Amino acid sequence: MRPFEQAPRPLVGYAFDYAVGHDTGWHQHPRAQLLFATTGVMRVVTPAALFIVPPGTGLWMPAQIPHVTCIPAGLRMRALFLREDAARAGPDAVTVVAVSPLLRALILAACEEPVMWDEHGPVRHVVALALHEIGRAATRPVSVPACRDPRLQRVTQALLADLADPRGLESFADVAGASARTLARLFRRETGMRFQTWRQQLRPTEAQAMLAQGATPARAAAAVGYSSGPAFGAAFRAAFGVTPGRARHGG
Repeated sequence: MRPFEQAPRPLVGYAFDYAVGHDTGWHQHPRAQLLFATTGVMRVVTPAALFIVPPGTGLWMPAQIPHVTCIPAGLRMRALFLREDAARAGPDAVTVVAVSPLLRALILAACEEPVMWDEHGPVRHVVALALHEIGRAATRPVSVPACRDPRLQRVTQALLADLADPRGLESFADVAGASARTLARLFRRETGMRFQTWRQQLRPTEAQAMLAQGATPARAAAAVGYSSGPAFGAAFRAAFGVTPGRARHGG
């Protein structure tokens, strides 16, 4: 194990800048993490779900959960690794959480410290406050069920590359290497929903990440496949309880 995964401290910071297109591959850690990107949008896949992690949020990852971090355009990763007792401050499951300006500053401060920081020095106050902020962080519903079957993964990868693609499953049969009927059956089995329902859940989720990066509601709507502003607004409100304009300004 690496030092930050076994240090006898309740919380340790870890900083790493990933190259464009880097693939972490499936992996897991013996300690819980709070993953945070100082720039860009993270997509993290677990066996259960695809999590979209826009700016201003982080991903709480309990210990021993297999996952892949997708890095389409480079990523400045800042993370906290938490000892088992300290990890009780966070949720029991993988969760996207709001990162307040204070928590962001605490994450960055922890990442500046050595793994074996002085237990009697001022860092202990940073750690105590960080655990407090993690415990009170609001959650964000920005995930969709994951697909494990390679045939479905080829379909979902094509959709993530072009969220405005209007085609149905019939058009993906050749790409997936399976009939539309087989794909529909697999979608229901693996996600508990129809393909169209899954896509309708994915689109506003990805749009929220675009809004968090400063895109206008009209631009985000077009990018994820909505030709009508009112239709996008209705779908977004149904998913997140706020209008796209309000979400863009952090409302």
